[in-house]
Amino acid sequence: MKYHPMIYQALDYIETHLEEELTLEQVAAAAGFSKYHFHRIFLEQVGASVTDYSRSRRLASASALLLYTSEDIIQIAFRSRFESQEAFTRAFKKEYGMPPGRYRKLMESVLYTQDQREENKKMNDKNQVKGWILSGADPSLYEIGMDRETVHRGKVSGYLKSVSATSETQFATIMQQFRSDKYKGKRIKLSAFIQVEKVSAFAGLWMRIDNAAGDTMQFDNMSDRPIQGTASWNLYSIVLDVPSDSASISFGVLLTGQGKVWMDNFAFDIVDERTPSTNMQIGGELRDEPENLSFEE
Repeated sequence: MKYHPMIYQALDYIETHLEEELTLEQVAAAAGFSKYHFHRIFLEQVGASVTDYSRSRRLASASALLLYTSEDIIQIAFRSRFESQEAFTRAFKKEYGMPPGRYRKLMESVLYTQDQREENKKMNDKNQVKGWILSGADPSLYEIGMDRETVHRGKVSGYLKSVSATSETQFATIMQQFRSDKYKGKRIKLSAFIQVEKVSAFAGLWMRIDNAAGDTMQFDNMSDRPIQGTASWNLYSIVLDVPSDSASISFGVLLTGQGKVWMDNFAFDIVDERTPSTNMQIGGELRDEPENLSFEE
Protein backbone atom coordinates (compact mmCIF):
# COMPACT_ATOMS: atom_id res chain seq x y z
CA MET A 1 0.00 0.00 0.00
CA LYS A 2 2.81 2.42 0.73
CA TYR A 3 3.81 2.25 -2.92
CA HIS A 4 0.42 3.25 -4.29
CA PRO A 5 1.16 6.98 -4.75
CA MET A 6 4.14 5.99 -6.86
CA ILE A 7 2.03 3.54 -8.88
CA TYR A 8 -0.61 6.24 -9.44
CA GLN A 9 2.05 8.59 -10.82
CA ALA A 10 3.56 5.91 -13.03
CA LEU A 11 0.24 4.77 -14.53
CA ASP A 12 -0.86 8.35 -15.10
CA TYR A 13 2.42 9.06 -16.88
CA ILE A 14 1.95 6.00 -19.10
CA GLU A 15 -1.62 7.03 -19.99
CA THR A 16 -0.55 10.51 -21.08
CA HIS A 17 2.35 9.19 -23.18
CA LEU A 18 0.87 6.12 -24.86
CA GLU A 19 1.54 7.50 -28.34
CA GLU A 20 5.12 8.43 -27.46
CA GLU A 21 8.22 6.41 -26.72
CA LEU A 22 8.08 4.94 -23.24
CA THR A 23 11.07 3.45 -21.45
CA LEU A 24 11.44 1.96 -18.01
CA GLU A 25 13.84 4.78 -17.13
CA GLN A 26 11.30 7.45 -18.09
CA VAL A 27 8.42 5.93 -16.16
CA ALA A 28 10.62 5.24 -13.12
CA ALA A 29 11.84 8.84 -13.15
CA ALA A 30 8.25 10.12 -13.32
CA ALA A 31 7.52 8.06 -10.21
CA GLY A 32 10.69 9.18 -8.46
CA PHE A 33 12.38 5.76 -8.17
CA SER A 34 15.43 4.05 -9.56
CA LYS A 35 14.55 1.82 -12.50
CA TYR A 36 15.63 -1.41 -10.80
CA HIS A 37 13.64 -0.81 -7.62
CA PHE A 38 10.71 0.55 -9.63
CA HIS A 39 10.56 -2.46 -11.97
CA ARG A 40 10.13 -4.87 -9.04
CA ILE A 41 7.43 -2.76 -7.37
CA PHE A 42 5.52 -2.13 -10.61
CA LEU A 43 5.54 -5.82 -11.49
CA GLU A 44 4.35 -6.74 -8.01
CA GLN A 45 1.55 -4.15 -7.86
CA VAL A 46 0.31 -4.15 -11.47
CA GLY A 47 1.06 -7.75 -12.43
CA ALA A 48 2.96 -6.85 -15.59
CA SER A 49 6.18 -5.13 -16.57
CA VAL A 50 6.09 -1.54 -17.81
CA THR A 51 6.75 -2.78 -21.36
CA ASP A 52 3.99 -5.41 -21.30
CA TYR A 53 1.49 -3.10 -19.61
CA SER A 54 2.16 -0.27 -22.06
CA ARG A 55 1.82 -2.62 -25.04
CA SER A 56 -1.48 -3.96 -23.71
CA ARG A 57 -2.86 -0.45 -23.20
CA ARG A 58 -1.76 0.59 -26.70
CA LEU A 59 -3.46 -2.45 -28.19
CA ALA A 60 -6.66 -1.67 -26.29
CA SER A 61 -6.57 1.87 -27.67
CA ALA A 62 -5.89 0.46 -31.12
CA SER A 63 -8.93 -1.82 -30.87
CA ALA A 64 -11.12 1.24 -30.23
CA LEU A 65 -9.54 3.08 -33.17
CA LEU A 66 -10.28 0.12 -35.41
CA LEU A 67 -13.95 0.17 -34.41
CA TYR A 68 -14.71 3.86 -34.08
CA THR A 69 -12.49 5.54 -36.69
CA SER A 70 -11.71 5.00 -40.36
CA GLU A 71 -7.94 5.29 -39.88
CA ASP A 72 -5.83 2.92 -41.95
CA ILE A 73 -4.39 -0.01 -40.02
CA ILE A 74 -0.84 1.11 -40.76
CA GLN A 75 -1.60 4.54 -39.26
CA ILE A 76 -3.01 2.89 -36.15
CA ALA A 77 0.08 0.68 -35.99
CA PHE A 78 2.40 3.69 -35.99
CA ARG A 79 0.22 5.57 -33.46
CA SER A 80 0.52 2.50 -31.24
CA ARG A 81 4.33 2.72 -31.42
CA PHE A 82 4.88 -0.38 -33.58
CA GLU A 83 7.67 -0.18 -36.14
CA SER A 84 5.60 -1.88 -38.87
CA GLN A 85 2.12 -3.08 -39.67
CA GLU A 86 3.41 -6.64 -39.56
CA ALA A 87 4.67 -6.27 -35.97
CA PHE A 88 1.39 -4.64 -34.98
CA THR A 89 -0.60 -7.46 -36.59
CA ARG A 90 1.38 -10.12 -34.71
CA ALA A 91 0.92 -8.39 -31.36
CA PHE A 92 -2.76 -7.65 -31.98
CA LYS A 93 -3.49 -11.23 -33.00
CA LYS A 94 -1.78 -12.53 -29.87
CA GLU A 95 -3.89 -10.23 -27.67
CA TYR A 96 -7.27 -10.48 -29.46
CA GLY A 97 -7.09 -13.81 -31.26
CA MET A 98 -7.38 -12.40 -34.77
CA PRO A 99 -5.57 -9.88 -37.02
CA PRO A 100 -6.71 -6.23 -36.85
CA GLY A 101 -8.35 -6.21 -40.29
CA ARG A 102 -10.54 -9.18 -39.45
CA TYR A 103 -11.28 -7.76 -36.00
CA ARG A 104 -12.51 -4.51 -37.58
CA LYS A 105 -14.80 -6.28 -40.05
CA LEU A 106 -16.14 -8.79 -37.56
CA MET A 107 -16.81 -6.34 -34.76
CA GLU A 108 -18.33 -3.73 -37.08
CA SER A 109 -20.78 -6.32 -38.33
CA VAL A 110 -21.73 -7.06 -34.72
CA LEU A 111 -21.89 -3.47 -33.51
CA TYR A 112 -23.67 -1.83 -36.36
CA THR A 113 -26.48 -4.18 -37.36
CA GLN A 114 -29.95 -2.89 -36.54
CA ASP A 115 -30.77 -5.94 -34.44
CA GLN A 116 -27.64 -5.47 -32.31
CA ARG A 117 -28.32 -1.77 -31.76
CA GLU A 118 -31.80 -2.63 -30.53
CA GLU A 119 -30.44 -5.41 -28.33
CA ASN A 120 -27.82 -3.08 -26.81
CA LYS A 121 -30.52 -0.52 -26.11
CA LYS A 122 -32.67 -3.11 -24.37
CA MET A 123 -29.70 -4.23 -22.29
CA ASN A 124 -28.89 -0.69 -21.19
CA ASP A 125 -32.55 0.06 -20.51
CA LYS A 126 -32.74 -2.92 -18.18
CA ASN A 127 -29.30 -2.27 -16.66
CA GLN A 128 -28.23 -5.84 -17.33
CA VAL A 129 -24.55 -6.75 -17.12
CA LYS A 130 -23.79 -10.41 -16.51
CA GLY A 131 -22.84 -11.01 -12.89
CA TRP A 132 -23.42 -7.39 -11.82
CA ILE A 133 -26.38 -5.54 -10.36
CA LEU A 134 -27.26 -1.87 -10.03
CA SER A 135 -28.00 -0.92 -6.43
CA GLY A 136 -27.56 1.93 -3.95
CA ALA A 137 -29.83 4.64 -2.57
CA ASP A 138 -30.91 6.01 -5.95
CA PRO A 139 -30.44 3.32 -8.64
CA SER A 140 -33.20 4.75 -10.85
CA LEU A 141 -31.04 7.86 -11.40
CA TYR A 142 -28.08 5.86 -12.71
CA GLU A 143 -27.21 3.39 -15.46
CA ILE A 144 -24.75 0.53 -15.83
CA GLY A 145 -23.56 -1.09 -19.02
CA MET A 146 -20.64 -2.28 -21.13
CA ASP A 147 -18.42 -0.05 -23.27
CA ARG A 148 -16.30 -1.16 -26.24
CA GLU A 149 -14.86 2.26 -26.98
CA THR A 150 -13.37 3.14 -23.58
CA VAL A 151 -11.48 0.00 -22.61
CA HIS A 152 -8.55 -0.63 -20.31
CA ARG A 153 -7.47 -4.06 -21.55
CA GLY A 154 -9.34 -6.57 -23.67
CA LYS A 155 -12.53 -5.87 -25.61
CA VAL A 156 -14.94 -4.21 -23.15
CA SER A 157 -15.13 -2.37 -19.86
CA GLY A 158 -18.02 -1.82 -17.48
CA TYR A 159 -19.44 1.58 -16.63
CA LEU A 160 -21.66 3.31 -14.10
CA LYS A 161 -22.99 6.77 -14.94
CA SER A 162 -25.50 9.26 -13.65
CA VAL A 163 -28.52 9.82 -15.87
CA SER A 164 -30.66 12.20 -13.85
CA ALA A 165 -28.85 12.65 -10.52
CA THR A 166 -28.90 16.25 -9.32
CA SER A 167 -27.61 16.09 -5.75
CA GLU A 168 -24.26 15.09 -4.29
CA THR A 169 -26.13 13.03 -1.69
CA GLN A 170 -27.55 10.72 -4.37
CA PHE A 171 -25.56 7.59 -5.22
CA ALA A 172 -25.61 4.18 -6.86
CA THR A 173 -23.25 1.25 -7.20
CA ILE A 174 -22.47 -1.54 -9.62
CA MET A 175 -21.86 -4.54 -7.39
CA GLN A 176 -21.61 -8.27 -6.73
CA GLN A 177 -21.87 -10.48 -3.64
CA PHE A 178 -20.47 -13.96 -2.98
CA ARG A 179 -19.78 -16.39 -0.12
CA SER A 180 -16.61 -15.74 1.87
CA ASP A 181 -15.71 -19.42 2.40
CA LYS A 182 -12.62 -19.35 0.17
CA TYR A 183 -11.09 -16.39 2.01
CA LYS A 184 -12.03 -16.99 5.67
CA GLY A 185 -9.17 -16.20 8.05
CA LYS A 186 -7.19 -14.42 5.34
CA ARG A 187 -6.39 -10.84 4.37
CA ILE A 188 -7.50 -10.02 0.83
CA LYS A 189 -6.83 -7.20 -1.58
CA LEU A 190 -9.46 -6.13 -4.09
CA SER A 191 -8.00 -4.15 -6.97
CA ALA A 192 -9.40 -2.73 -10.20
CA PHE A 193 -8.55 -0.22 -12.89
CA ILE A 194 -10.87 2.81 -12.89
CA GLN A 195 -11.32 5.85 -15.12
CA VAL A 196 -13.63 8.75 -14.28
CA GLU A 197 -15.21 11.66 -16.10
CA LYS A 198 -16.77 14.76 -14.49
CA VAL A 199 -17.39 13.10 -11.11
CA SER A 200 -18.93 15.88 -9.04
CA ALA A 201 -18.78 14.30 -5.57
CA PHE A 202 -16.75 11.11 -5.46
CA ALA A 203 -16.32 7.63 -6.88
CA GLY A 204 -14.42 4.68 -5.55
CA LEU A 205 -14.05 0.98 -5.03
CA TRP A 206 -15.84 -0.52 -2.05
CA MET A 207 -15.83 -3.85 -0.26
CA ARG A 208 -17.77 -5.13 2.75
CA ILE A 209 -17.45 -8.33 4.84
CA ASP A 210 -20.66 -9.43 6.59
CA ASN A 211 -21.53 -12.22 9.02
CA ALA A 212 -24.53 -14.55 8.70
CA ALA A 213 -26.75 -12.07 10.59
CA GLY A 214 -25.93 -9.37 8.06
CA ASP A 215 -23.75 -7.35 10.43
CA THR A 216 -20.83 -5.53 8.82
CA MET A 217 -17.48 -6.82 10.08
CA GLN A 218 -15.05 -5.05 7.73
CA PHE A 219 -15.68 -2.19 5.32
CA ASP A 220 -13.97 0.36 3.06
CA ASN A 221 -15.46 2.60 0.36
CA MET A 222 -12.47 4.88 -0.32
CA SER A 223 -14.32 7.90 1.10
CA ASP A 224 -11.03 9.00 2.70
CA ARG A 225 -9.26 8.86 -0.69
CA PRO A 226 -12.00 9.64 -3.24
CA ILE A 227 -11.65 9.64 -7.02
CA GLN A 228 -13.00 12.95 -8.31
CA GLY A 229 -13.22 15.06 -11.45
CA THR A 230 -11.81 13.59 -14.64
CA ALA A 231 -8.91 11.13 -14.55
CA SER A 232 -7.55 8.47 -16.90
CA TRP A 233 -7.18 4.77 -16.08
CA ASN A 234 -5.40 4.03 -12.82
CA LEU A 235 -5.10 1.19 -10.32
CA TYR A 236 -6.98 1.32 -7.00
CA SER A 237 -7.27 -1.21 -4.19
CA ILE A 238 -8.88 -2.10 -0.88
CA VAL A 239 -7.43 -4.47 1.74
CA LEU A 240 -9.63 -6.15 4.35
CA ASP A 241 -9.43 -9.10 6.75
CA VAL A 242 -12.02 -11.83 6.32
CA PRO A 243 -12.97 -13.11 9.79
CA SER A 244 -13.45 -16.86 10.27
CA ASP A 245 -17.11 -16.28 11.24
CA SER A 246 -17.89 -14.17 8.16
CA ALA A 247 -20.51 -15.26 5.63
CA SER A 248 -20.35 -13.01 2.58
CA ILE A 249 -18.24 -10.51 0.65
CA SER A 250 -19.84 -7.65 -1.26
CA PHE A 251 -17.87 -5.36 -3.57
CA GLY A 252 -18.20 -2.96 -6.43
CA VAL A 253 -17.75 0.63 -7.57
CA LEU A 254 -19.88 3.49 -6.29
CA LEU A 255 -20.67 6.87 -7.77
CA THR A 256 -22.00 9.75 -5.69
CA GLY A 257 -23.53 12.70 -7.50
CA GLN A 258 -23.00 13.25 -11.20
CA GLY A 259 -20.41 11.81 -13.56
CA LYS A 260 -19.33 8.55 -15.16
CA VAL A 261 -17.03 5.76 -14.01
CA TRP A 262 -15.47 3.02 -16.12
CA MET A 263 -14.03 -0.10 -14.48
CA ASP A 264 -12.05 -3.10 -15.70
CA ASN A 265 -9.81 -5.98 -14.59
CA PHE A 266 -11.07 -6.62 -11.05
CA ALA A 267 -8.86 -8.98 -9.06
CA PHE A 268 -8.84 -10.59 -5.61
CA ASP A 269 -5.48 -11.50 -4.08
CA ILE A 270 -4.56 -12.99 -0.71
CA VAL A 271 -1.92 -10.82 0.97
CA ASP A 272 -0.01 -11.00 4.24
CA GLU A 273 0.12 -8.58 7.16
CA ARG A 274 2.85 -6.52 5.49
CA THR A 275 0.05 -5.10 3.34
CA PRO A 276 -1.87 -2.75 5.67
CA SER A 277 -5.63 -3.07 6.01
CA THR A 278 -7.79 -0.18 4.78
CA ASN A 279 -10.71 -1.17 7.03
CA MET A 280 -12.87 1.83 7.98
CA GLN A 281 -15.34 -0.08 10.15
CA ILE A 282 -15.37 1.25 13.71
CA GLY A 283 -14.71 -1.52 16.20
CA GLY A 284 -11.93 -3.82 17.22
CA GLU A 285 -10.64 -4.92 20.59
CA LEU A 286 -11.55 -3.01 23.74
CA ARG A 287 -8.80 -1.07 25.45
CA ASP A 288 -7.85 -1.92 29.04
CA GLU A 289 -8.46 1.66 30.20
CA PRO A 290 -9.92 4.92 28.86
CA GLU A 291 -7.49 7.45 27.40
CA ASN A 292 -7.08 11.16 26.58
CA LEU A 293 -9.92 12.14 28.92
CA SER A 294 -8.83 15.78 29.03
CA PHE A 295 -8.36 16.00 25.23
CA GLU A 296 -4.84 17.36 25.76
CA GLU A 297 -2.94 14.53 24.10
